[in-house]
Amino acid sequence: MWSLGDYGELAPILEPAAEAIVERCHPDSSTRLLDVAAGTGNVAVIAAQRGAHVTASDLTPRMIELGRSRSGREGLDIYWVEADAEALPFADGRFDVVTSAFGAMFTPRPELAASELVRVTRPGGLVVMANYAADGFFGRLGSIVASNAPSGSSPPSPFLWADPTIVRGRFAGLVSEPLVAQRSARFAFDSIEEGWAMLERSNGPLNALHHIFGPEAYADARSRVLDLLAELNIADDGRVVIEWTYALVIAKRDVTSTGVSEDDTTPSRG
Repeated sequence: MWSLGDYGELAPILEPAAEAIVERCHPDSSTRLLDVAAGTGNVAVIAAQRGAHVTASDLTPRMIELGRSRSGREGLDIYWVEADAEALPFADGRFDVVTSAFGAMFTPRPELAASELVRVTRPGGLVVMANYAADGFFGRLGSIVASNAPSGSSPPSPFLWADPTIVRGRFAGLVSEPLVAQRSARFAFDSIEEGWAMLERSNGPLNALHHIFGPEAYADARSRVLDLLAELNIADDGRVVIEWTYALVIAKRDVTSTGVSEDDTTPSRG
């Protein structure tokens, strides 16, 4: 699904969150940083520009390809690896900082993902995430897409990763009390139709809806997304300006933590 659409067009809109993540990490030339579900490399690129030794992982080969190309163009030495956020192929405690911007939140087993993020972080190191809020633009967009997909069993909503109580529960016993802070950023278009066109080109789930579930579901989603853009528009000059919200999650791995939750039977990987 995430290979559908031009994610590289959406990535610049999300860069403010990547900046916020890196600001909380304070990386330098001694920092070993892993960016999980890195997409095209928003966090990885910024961290590498500040001197960090960066590894970027993603489940999707297409994202790895785009990320490698981007970091190569910018002359950055980032190690890209295909990897599942629920089964990271790295040794326990390998990284000083582990990040994820709108990536690990979409794993189907969030408790396992949380355990893996912590496992590969050294004791005393940081896990920093940016996760869409359910009531923000991208959360509501995701709900529109999901409501048009066939009903059936589904994983927990990814937007629960912005709920402080849920986040504390998922990291319980693994990190010190995590901080969950609401943040916001803005994007702008000349018109609602231009905004829709960008989402249509770039958003993987929307493209999946179009190609897999048929024209009727897609037409319904389009109508509702146009309404959402109009509802949330804060501009009064003919443009469309949307303020979108997300949660910044900052968690410090306990020095005594094993990085493995009680229900995680996944063995350590080298």
